[in-house]
Amino acid sequence: MLKPLPEPFRIKAVEPIRLNTTAERIAIMMASGNNMFNIPADKVYIDLLTDSGTGAMSDNQWAGLQIGDESYAGCRNWFHFEKTIRDLTGLKHVIPTHQGRVAENLLFGAVARGKIVINNNHFDTTRANVLAHGGEPLDLVIDEGRDPTSLYPFKGNMDLERLKKILSAKGPDKIALVMLTLTNNSGGGQPVSMENIRAAQELAAQYNVPLFFDACRFAENAYFIKLREPGYAERPIIEIAREMFSYADGCTMSAKKDGLVNIGGFLALNDADLAETVKAELIRTEGFLTYGGLAGRDLEAIARGLEEVLNTDYLAYRIGQVKFLGDLLSEAGVPILQPPGGHAIYLDATRFAEHIPADQFPGQSIAVNLYLQSGIRTTEVGSFMFQRIDPQTGAICTPNMELVRLAIPRRVYTESHLRYVADSVIELYQKREQLRGLRIVANGESPLRHFIARLEFI
Repeated sequence: MLKPLPEPFRIKAVEPIRLNTTAERIAIMMASGNNMFNIPADKVYIDLLTDSGTGAMSDNQWAGLQIGDESYAGCRNWFHFEKTIRDLTGLKHVIPTHQGRVAENLLFGAVARGKIVINNNHFDTTRANVLAHGGEPLDLVIDEGRDPTSLYPFKGNMDLERLKKILSAKGPDKIALVMLTLTNNSGGGQPVSMENIRAAQELAAQYNVPLFFDACRFAENAYFIKLREPGYAERPIIEIAREMFSYADGCTMSAKKDGLVNIGGFLALNDADLAETVKAELIRTEGFLTYGGLAGRDLEAIARGLEEVLNTDYLAYRIGQVKFLGDLLSEAGVPILQPPGGHAIYLDATRFAEHIPADQFPGQSIAVNLYLQSGIRTTEVGSFMFQRIDPQTGAICTPNMELVRLAIPRRVYTESHLRYVADSVIELYQKREQLRGLRIVANGESPLRHFIARLEFI
C-alpha cells in the first residue's frame, strides 16, 4: 500500500475535538433514537456523516468573504460567480441557490410532473424531489455498479441498452430528462466515463430528451477520467471538465462538495424558456436572481472554490486520501465497496454483518455501534435510507446494496485521523457477531426518514 500524498496545504487554524467516554456516548445515542443525524456535532470525535458543506475553505476563499458585496440586486460577486460557472460549464443560464436540493426542487418542479426522471442512481434528496413533484425516479446504473466486489473502473456508468429501451418505449412525452450523477454517490462514489457520458447524450438527443448532470463532484469525476480512461492522462482537468459539460443540456450542483464551500449551489441550463420558468419560482421562494438565497460573500467563495478544485495536486491528494483509508480496511479483511470512490469509503454491510437481514438495517447497526465504540459518525446508505413501498403492488422494495458511507470532509482530517478510523472499523469488524438489528419506532413514513426516524435494537 502506498502512503497517501502529503496534504498540499499548511494548517493555519485548528478546532479542538474531544472523545467522549463510553458512558457518555451510550447516553447520547439513546437520546438520539439511534439516528446519527440526531447526535450533536460537538459530541462527535471524527465526523464522517457527509462531505457536504463540511470541508475547510482556503485562505483565498476566506479573503474573498471580505470583499462580499451585499447589495440586493446585481452585486459584484454575482458577476464573478456567473462568469466562473459559464466558463466551466459552457451553459448559458446560471441560477444561484442556497444549496443543491433547491436546484433540484426548482428543476423538477418545472419538468417532472407525470413523467419519468432517469438517473444512473438518484441520491436521497434527488429522489425525494422527483417524487414530491409527481415524477417517477428510475435508476439505470450498469450491473457492475450493483456489485460491491466488482473492480470495473467506471461503475457509475449508465446502462445504455436499458436507457435506449426506455427512451424508445416512452419518448419525450413521458420522460422529463436523463440525469447522470457525477460521481455516483448512492453507488459508492463511483465515476462515469467520458465515453458513457457521450453515448448517453447521443441517445437522449436522438429521442429529444435533455441530459442533465448532478454535478456535485464533477472535479473528482474528471480526475478519475484522467486516471483511468485512455486518451485523457495528459489532458488538464479543466479541459476534461469542460468536455464533460459540453455534452450536458444543464446541471444541478451542490457547491458544498466540489465547490469547496459550506453553503451554496446552482442550477445551470441552456433552455431559455425553462430558465424563465425556474427564475420566476426562484424569486418567489429563494430570492432575487443574482443571489438566490446566498450572501454576496458566499457567491465569491463558491467562485473561488470552483477554480481551486480543478488543481491536480489537490485532486491527487483528495482521491489518494480516500484510497488510503480503503486500503487500510481491505488489507485487514474488512469488506468494502471496491474500488474506492472519490469522496468516501463504503462498508459492505451485507458482508460485514451477514447475520442481520436487510429489514433490520445492518448498515445502521454498524453505524450506531461504530459511534458507541469509537465516537465516529457515519451514515447508512441502504434499506434504512432507500427502502420503499411499491405504489402499484404494495411490495417492499429494498436497494441493491446495504452500505455504510464513511464520507471524508475536504481538507479537514489528516493521516492520523484516518488511521484511527481504520483501526476502529477493524476492531468493530472483529466482533461483528455481537451486532444486533434495529427496528423503526417513530417517524418511519417519510421518504427522507433516515433524517428523522427513531430506532431501537431488536
